[in-house]
Amino acid sequence: MPRRPDPGVEERILSAASKLWKNGGEDALTMRAVAKAAGTNTPAVYRRFPSREALLHALLRRVQQQVADAVRPSQSPEEACERYLDFALSHPHEYELFYDHAYQLPLPGRSGRTVALREHRPTMAFMEAKLAERLGGSPEDHTRLSLALWAITHGTATILISKSIPAEHASELRSVLSSAVKAMIRNASV
Repeated sequence: MPRRPDPGVEERILSAASKLWKNGGEDALTMRAVAKAAGTNTPAVYRRFPSREALLHALLRRVQQQVADAVRPSQSPEEACERYLDFALSHPHEYELFYDHAYQLPLPGRSGRTVALREHRPTMAFMEAKLAERLGGSPEDHTRLSLALWAITHGTATILISKSIPAEHASELRSVLSSAVKAMIRNASV
């Protein structure tokens, strides 16, 4: 009797890879270690992810989707920045994985086609849409502001994750971020 494919194996592989990354970083992410942690064998991992790079890309897309899912319920651009920061702080390993390797993600679309940042980053498209709702115009009119908001939010996340400031200043830094986001949006509407 032939073996039945295991429908949950891909999710187990990705979960195992994520845990290995979280506990041991990039060096811990070997196909053999992933297979063992997922309770399967190495050929099964290679059938789903033909290379370590393909597995890494799947992990990156997974984190990208998790960030988008965390931000999507936001009712305002300010709330989106807060949710983004909350995700980064509650998932520091995943956040660092993504930003250490996001440049490796293949861009969607046909080769030779220039891909807008919003097509490659769902949170960017979401933020641009929220800014257009607030400020008017089309989402594309707000790319620069969206990038600026992401830059200060990402910078804040990076500072807090790396513990570059004393812990007693963390809430102050979050407050500064909130004020800066509000001011940038307010100034953009003038």
